[in-house]
Amino acid sequence: MMTLTQELSLADAQGRKVGWRGWAALVVLMLPVLLVSVDNTVLSFALPSIALELGPSSAQQLWIIDAYPLVLAGLLVTMGTLGDRFGRRRMLLIGATGFAAVSVLAAFAPSAVWLIAARAAMGVFGAMLMPSTLSLLRSIFTDRDQRRLAIAVWASMFSAGAALGPVVGGLLLEHFSWGSVFLLSVPVLIPLLVLAPLLVPESRDPKPGRIDPLSIALSMATMIPIVYGIKELAVHGFTVAAWLPMLVGLGFGVLFVRRQLRAKTPMLDMRLFGLGTFSGALLVNLLSVIALVGFLFFVAQHLQLIVGLSPMQAGLALVPGLAMMILAGLAVVPISKKWPARIVVPTALVFSVAGYVAVAFATGPDSIGTLVAAFISLGIGIGAAETVSNELVLSSAPPAKAGAASAVSETAYELGAVLGTTVLGGILTALYRSNLVVPDGVPDAAAAASSETLAGAVHAAGRIGGATGDALFEAAATAFDAGVTVTALIGAALVVVAGVIAATTLGGSRQKS
Repeated sequence: MMTLTQELSLADAQGRKVGWRGWAALVVLMLPVLLVSVDNTVLSFALPSIALELGPSSAQQLWIIDAYPLVLAGLLVTMGTLGDRFGRRRMLLIGATGFAAVSVLAAFAPSAVWLIAARAAMGVFGAMLMPSTLSLLRSIFTDRDQRRLAIAVWASMFSAGAALGPVVGGLLLEHFSWGSVFLLSVPVLIPLLVLAPLLVPESRDPKPGRIDPLSIALSMATMIPIVYGIKELAVHGFTVAAWLPMLVGLGFGVLFVRRQLRAKTPMLDMRLFGLGTFSGALLVNLLSVIALVGFLFFVAQHLQLIVGLSPMQAGLALVPGLAMMILAGLAVVPISKKWPARIVVPTALVFSVAGYVAVAFATGPDSIGTLVAAFISLGIGIGAAETVSNELVLSSAPPAKAGAASAVSETAYELGAVLGTTVLGGILTALYRSNLVVPDGVPDAAAAASSETLAGAVHAAGRIGGATGDALFEAAATAFDAGVTVTALIGAALVVVAGVIAATTLGGSRQKS
């Protein structure tokens, strides 16, 4: 029986370069990537309009946001494995059709409950889309050099979508209702449905195992409670409602791993995690996404609430950094051919550390230039590091298991996004509340609102006005920026940890041409 290392060596040895059809297929596969990344940022801009029209409760408002990532995270591994068995292109087309149809239902949702259900259904079909795109790249681009470039483009589309989200959201909401942010998926996915059957070849595992409903159930029972618990932790702190679901999820996770280790044809090949390159690259991705999302969490608030930019202006201020993230992801491709990942990734992350350190000292309403420069530095580091680490995740898995490996990588992304808000956002919120000194003369209701969030303080200061309102705004801005200083240094430390992991686990992953 062939070992995992022998399978990988054989796959790389058989790699052949693709022609124009392969690159055309790449363009088609970027459509759902761009859509999902835009969708991640555009909804937050539509939420105020949704709240005014549908009148959701505070709990329902959270579920409008959370239903999608909860279902998505729970199904990623399952959908990746089903793609390996039934065909990755087939799963992509089913996911695109369902996502577009449910998006239309969400756009015309008559109630908050309807919208929550639509968002959950979008999570089901979204879980079919993302592992399929990455795993199809693995099967199309068997030549290592071409695959590195293709994955750099794939990662760049996430950055481009994140850049477009605030801008597109602002434009749509200025001229149309909130439903327009969901209808955006239709013109993007229709070309995919037409062109994918013509340009994207089907691929699957030639020796798929049997469908294991118990493993599918265990994977969902692992991910959904963990993600839910993390989100509860972000909102309510370390309560029973937060740690109990996480413990339940970890318990099911142990059962899932034990079942995979005992199965002759497991749903997820646990041998992959025994490869230092695979596990190390996953951790680098996880920590990088935590750093990026945490950065965006507090920089977006600072730009809008302290500097005074509109949501669209704040989005445009972040575009240079996101553009550099794209360029760095593409520029690192030839560099990674000459230098091993254990050198390239830590070196790239030095730029990210520098960006975080710069943020730690960017305070006050005149800090926009420093923040833009800091995000450019952060973008260079994360763009380069994630391109290399994503390629290593895929190249560490046999082509037949590309769907499962891609799903694990996507799960790391999803957890990173949740943890970025939870860990760094939670620390910042706690520091803000502890540092805020409400000036004398502020009414009790305004003081309570100010103690909750920076937005509450800015809104209260505007209503109070005069010297008291100005004093409240200054106190809130000072407390927030003090929290940002500590949080940014913690973010820098996380990036340093990612660099150490890369230097120690990616040592055997020199990317030869």
